[in-house]
Amino acid sequence: MTVPDAPPHATPPVAVAPADSAPTTPDGRVSLAGRCFGDGNPLYERYHDDEWGKPVHDEHQLFERFALEGFQSGLAWITVLRKRPAFRAAFADFDPERVAEFGDDDVARLMADAGIVRNRAKIEATIANGRALRELHASGGSLDDLLWSHAPDRTGWVRPTTWADVPAITPESTALAKALKALGFRFVGPTTAYAAMQACGVVDDHLATCPAVRHPSDTV
Repeated sequence: MTVPDAPPHATPPVAVAPADSAPTTPDGRVSLAGRCFGDGNPLYERYHDDEWGKPVHDEHQLFERFALEGFQSGLAWITVLRKRPAFRAAFADFDPERVAEFGDDDVARLMADAGIVRNRAKIEATIANGRALRELHASGGSLDDLLWSHAPDRTGWVRPTTWADVPAITPESTALAKALKALGFRFVGPTTAYAAMQACGVVDDHLATCPAVRHPSDTV
């Protein structure tokens, strides 16, 4: 997800109560009304609160994030979130070792699965990426090490106040995309690479007005 489907900078910032006095939802979660994206859609709110910008290191989870970012290209991110359970079922819970074994019959199966995004190029790229990751593991490497080796130095960085301040491509994401391509990964250009960096917490681009910035679990 590079830019939320409804950029919040079109509306005035809202005052945010301190975390220790913030209201809670019926399930005991801290209410983060006034999010930089996601307000009004429970699925999107949970993604904002629990995932986006939070560090990820598990190989299966990283593979999933990269795959979903690839499928999102050209679509609204909420569309991919709604289809996420179907994606997990279709792609063996994003176990790269199992996805690497997918063949022509699996491609046909996936192209017939209305629960996912039926784009042959993206499906075949996901399978190719599973194979590339399997080879990376066999050589003793990991997607975790590769991804986090491209974390930017944010010394002196100023948190963005509008989505216009958030880049779609950075030198680090360009270098990451080049490194992934060299390993055989497909459909991971600099823009998708940066979206994955956001999704996996390598960078945290929550806006300065977002209550997540002030939440106790924030990992800035």
